[in-house]
Amino acid sequence: MSIFRNDGIEAGIPAADTQISTGIAENQDLPLCVDMDGTLLRIDTLHEAVFFAVLTDWRVAFHLPIWIADGKARVKQELARRWTFDVVTLPYNPTLLEYLRTQRAAGRRLVLCTAAHRDIADRVAQHLGLFDEVIATEGTVNLRGAAKAELLCRRFGRNGFVYAGNDATDHAVWDCAAAAVVVNASAAVCRTAQARHPVTTVLNERSGMVRATLRAMRPYQWVKNALCLIPPIAAADFTNAGAWAGALIIALAFCLAASGIYLLNDISDLAADRAHPRKLRRPFASGDLPITVGVILSPVLLLAALALAWADGALIVLVLYLALSLSYSMWLKELPLIDVFVLAGLYTIRLFGGGDASGHLVSQWLLGFSSFLFLSLALIKRVSELQRLAASGENRRAMRRGYVVEDLAMLQMFGCAATFASAIVLSLYVQSDTALQAYRHPNVLWSTMPLLLFWQCWLWLATGRGQMHDDPIVYAARDRVSWIIFACLVGVFGGAWLPFAL
Repeated sequence: MSIFRNDGIEAGIPAADTQISTGIAENQDLPLCVDMDGTLLRIDTLHEAVFFAVLTDWRVAFHLPIWIADGKARVKQELARRWTFDVVTLPYNPTLLEYLRTQRAAGRRLVLCTAAHRDIADRVAQHLGLFDEVIATEGTVNLRGAAKAELLCRRFGRNGFVYAGNDATDHAVWDCAAAAVVVNASAAVCRTAQARHPVTTVLNERSGMVRATLRAMRPYQWVKNALCLIPPIAAADFTNAGAWAGALIIALAFCLAASGIYLLNDISDLAADRAHPRKLRRPFASGDLPITVGVILSPVLLLAALALAWADGALIVLVLYLALSLSYSMWLKELPLIDVFVLAGLYTIRLFGGGDASGHLVSQWLLGFSSFLFLSLALIKRVSELQRLAASGENRRAMRRGYVVEDLAMLQMFGCAATFASAIVLSLYVQSDTALQAYRHPNVLWSTMPLLLFWQCWLWLATGRGQMHDDPIVYAARDRVSWIIFACLVGVFGGAWLPFAL
């Protein structure tokens, strides 16, 4: 089980991985009853079960109103039957687990008391091996708030137990408990709990919501949308303010759209991310951010992106990008070779968006060159993933990918071939009539061929050494050699455009 450490501090809440005693004595002879969703686990299992069930079978969305009419207990029962999850990779609260192990070592009785369905609670308790008893929702009673308080009072007596919880519904339980342990609560819940109940311990290890939301949106990925600026550069239209404004607006639209897609993609990829050695730290996978935030924020970002694209005259291009991105996230990423061609297409679509918005349509030369270049970059992405899979010692199929480790050499060959094919197309463009008409000094453009060829070979060398990030564009944005090459390219295009003789 992985332990996540976060350094964010929420107003009124202790810093991450801290345990604070309030000075109120706690009767160690009383059983400690522990909530699961948001307390023992850093997620809400009901929300994840709903999303998984609908993603797996869209008909579930039409059954939900019927189940809700029968009560929440029915909903939880139906969803528990449909939700398949790996109990080992669920994001547990490491601070609380350490606290519980200390309590158990001291001989204290521990009870898992949760509103989640018993099928889920039993699996969690069996995996952890810490609890003496499990109390959970089953039958027709939803064990939440007052219902949980009533059951615990019948089981242990009023003030006959200590309760660890995290949200406002737990106040009803704390009212009946001898003492309260507050875990990962909001500032408001924490203040109210300390005012109303005998709080003995406050445990918090969550990062701030705003920081987690920004991480989930992945603003560092927006660098890829600079591709929207390529059409006016390729057309040598450096002084047209209207063209640059249009290209920048569509680039912003692609940024918002990409973030919206990333949110949906990360929610749909929860199981795979939690089994990944690095992706398990993503906000949704780690439990830093509730999936409900992503479900709400994603359509807001997508609608904003569509509005900008419509105003910029590139709505059709953005709609195509969204359709292809969603298809890739939900299905096409699992199909070998098709996935890398789709990835290359997603890069290329940004060029068309910049072309429509700036008034400079993408030429056949730019399309041919970019197709090979982006295919090479997409293959770098897949090769780096397979290398990590091979390094782990597991010769198995990559999760939600259509490749096995044995495909590694073949994909490397495809990628290197695409790299040199892009250089050939670029060399043909430099001596074409299109370049002669666009630039005053087209011969200067010959320098772009060795620069771009060197850059791609540099990326492949970094990939072969196991240094590549999941996304080569993001790697290049952080790579000093890449920045030097990009600076040289800017100089080359500027020199080819200069109105005076060199």
